[in-house]
Amino acid sequence: MGTEPRNPTALKRWLFFTLRRLREEKGFSRDDAAKAIRASVKIVEHYEVGRRLPSPLALEKLLELYGVPERVEFFIDLLARAKKGCDWWARFDFDTDQATLPPWFKLFLSLESEAVQIEGWDALVVPGLFQTPEYAEALVRASAVDDLSGDEIARRVDLRMARQREVLDRDGEPPIVWRVIHENALRLPAGNSDVSLGQLDHLLKLLERPNVTVQVLPSSAGEHNGFAGSFTFLSFPAELEDPGLVHAETHVRSLYYERPEELETYRKVLRRLYAQALPPERTPSMLRKVMKEL
Repeated sequence: MGTEPRNPTALKRWLFFTLRRLREEKGFSRDDAAKAIRASVKIVEHYEVGRRLPSPLALEKLLELYGVPERVEFFIDLLARAKKGCDWWARFDFDTDQATLPPWFKLFLSLESEAVQIEGWDALVVPGLFQTPEYAEALVRASAVDDLSGDEIARRVDLRMARQREVLDRDGEPPIVWRVIHENALRLPAGNSDVSLGQLDHLLKLLERPNVTVQVLPSSAGEHNGFAGSFTFLSFPAELEDPGLVHAETHVRSLYYERPEELETYRKVLRRLYAQALPPERTPSMLRKVMKEL
């Protein structure tokens, strides 16, 4: 599949998501699956929520039950890779400092770094993949619930910069990144005026990349479909047969939407935001206009 997925957390998610999806699509119960592999229903549940990886034999039996024996070799390869290696963010994973990398954010970081397309809507701030270190630091300071030490702030900023390298500078073919950003987010006073101007200048440079597209939703657009909040839509390699997922982040957890009806709702929201926002070719002039007015 081109550049092979490297992050075990993402690989494990694809395995348990596929096993659950196929079982539900074929109309089998967990009891049916348990009988096929001579195991308990609890074991099948563990496989489907990611608490435990299946053995190669159990995986083969389940895929045969679900009518896709031709996928056995592919997913056994994923299983083998899921059992070795480590996620790119592991060096930031300190047991004593979950504030830098909370457990609920790890899955998203792994999946984002494997996505072939990253789309989304940003209502309040420039998205993390596009932030400069100075802008990121200003946001970390402003959004922190607790007082942070200088080292804690630096670790969070370092994680964000590493995330950008893993996604935007990925070896092989980088993902298509398409974001709609509200004009108010571009005008947000983050740090001082030099920080804000530096961030907008960085956005202009990112637009030179063929895989990066930004649209601006002007304040004059008035009411829009993005009032419910910012989100990211991740799409994955076609050979995974994964419909993708939507991620929304809060102060206490990540929310993931992956049911067909949920994905269709968010796809409609994105389509409307694309239509309401200024066309991509007008983004550079809009950024320069905001820079002059800051």
